[in-house]
Amino acid sequence: MTHGMHTDTHTPYLDGGRDWRDTATRYALLPLRVFLGVTFIYAGLDKLTDSAFMKDAGSGSIGDMMRAVRDSSAIPALVDLALKNPVAFGNAIAFGELAVGIGTLLGVFARLSALGGALISLSLWLTVSWASDPYYYGNDLAYLMAWLPLVLAGAPMFSVDAARRARRRQRSGGYR
Repeated sequence: MTHGMHTDTHTPYLDGGRDWRDTATRYALLPLRVFLGVTFIYAGLDKLTDSAFMKDAGSGSIGDMMRAVRDSSAIPALVDLALKNPVAFGNAIAFGELAVGIGTLLGVFARLSALGGALISLSLWLTVSWASDPYYYGNDLAYLMAWLPLVLAGAPMFSVDAARRARRRQRSGGYR
């Protein structure tokens, strides 16, 4: 048996068609991908365009927010690191969200983009929303869990990754 070679070209359905459940399964992750992509693009742009947020101190600033959550976070050392330069940290989060959102929405390195989204959500959960009581009031944990299916599956439909895969398959004679 040769690994990595797909030789069966027949459909597993006797009539050659698919029913609505098969179609729904193929498109199941698309709404999640669109939601997370648009949401992270919006979150990144919102941070970048909010002049109050991108300051060391003051009402609504990243610096004040980080100082407020420092003692209640799961990893105060991570908050301390962010507090060394709150504006740079705010920019890193905002540009990270923007890159993750665009990558996810377009399906460019989709698994890597989803992993980035999961890591951003994990860091925000362990710092900003850790003290939420009960835990399900903090949305960062839910975002972390929402990213995991995309980390595992990538973007198999309507994506740059899928187009790249199809082009490679076509060049190799359909065996990849």
